[in-house]
Amino acid sequence: MPHLDQIEAIQFKNYEKAHFAFPERITGICGPNGSGKTNLLDAIYYLCFTKSYFAGTDAQLVNIGKNGFRISGIFSLNGAAKATVTAILRENGKKEIQWNGEIYPKVSAHIGKLPLVVVAPDDIELITGASETRRKMADAMLCQLDSNYLRDLMDYNKILQQRNSLLKQMAENPGIQAGVLDILDEQLVSKGSAIFRKRSEELVPFLQKAADHYTRIAGKPDAIRLSYQSQLNTTDPGQTSGLYSRLLKQSLQKDKALQRTTIGIHRDDLNFEMMEQPFKQKASQGQRKSLLFALKLTEFEWLEKAKGFAPVLLLDDVFEKLDDERMQNLLREVCLEKNGQVFITDTHRDRLESSLIDLKTDYSIISL
Repeated sequence: MPHLDQIEAIQFKNYEKAHFAFPERITGICGPNGSGKTNLLDAIYYLCFTKSYFAGTDAQLVNIGKNGFRISGIFSLNGAAKATVTAILRENGKKEIQWNGEIYPKVSAHIGKLPLVVVAPDDIELITGASETRRKMADAMLCQLDSNYLRDLMDYNKILQQRNSLLKQMAENPGIQAGVLDILDEQLVSKGSAIFRKRSEELVPFLQKAADHYTRIAGKPDAIRLSYQSQLNTTDPGQTSGLYSRLLKQSLQKDKALQRTTIGIHRDDLNFEMMEQPFKQKASQGQRKSLLFALKLTEFEWLEKAKGFAPVLLLDDVFEKLDDERMQNLLREVCLEKNGQVFITDTHRDRLESSLIDLKTDYSIISL
């Protein structure tokens, strides 16, 4: 089970140069808003995912007035083994990810080696926002589970971009031959079908488990129903490729008119219902938070089962908009019933420390 022993951040966000040590499995990070609590979590996330959880581009992560940044962390692995992971953004914008000083030929090769789950305030968009947010959560988990899924997803997105570009060209020049489009469709069907099969295999039982977690956190089931939605859903998974091809052909005129691909796994969604109505319309703030934590805890368990060890868990500002009972249920779950290293941020040290003391477990607190 990986444990981050220490981390150093240079020119990363508000840290010109900072070093932190994490001797205990549970670490509280306390300080006022703007002190860098979330930035520290983002540095940890970057070492595991090779990108930020909170910013869209690497350039947004550089300390104001500086060029480039460097993050380095020492992880204890199983037994006595240790690994130093270093992420560098060079002044020319080039990114390097190193494992014990060796640079990965491809940054994506690092994904999944240090599994991690994060819960942050904006994650409520998983419940209330657009389908893209839910797909990203599912993809982040599945990419950590399966390197083939990550490769297929990257290939699919490239092919999709090429197909959309070709559709725009065909709208401007109707004389373009459709042969190239047929080739792209074959590639899209191949990669998309593989992605759909993996999503179906994992997400159906995943959502069933998340519903169970919701009941534990909320204290009652609330008649919720969670399901995986796809245009490719069929009673016979062996027919997926054929269905995919037919749907692409049927939507061709629409795709040409809109100049984008309207059929495929990039339109998949996770559907949440309460009492047979959209969950986000019926649920209270506490119920929405409960479902969010249920999804994240299930993600934690899925990764732990697949990897054979618990992932790192980042909890950013989770005390807000959650009553004391739900909060203690959550902390008991992640701190006592789960293994793995936990980082928790809060603006009030007394509140966090009191909650951890009640759990009667070892912890450390960093004040910023």
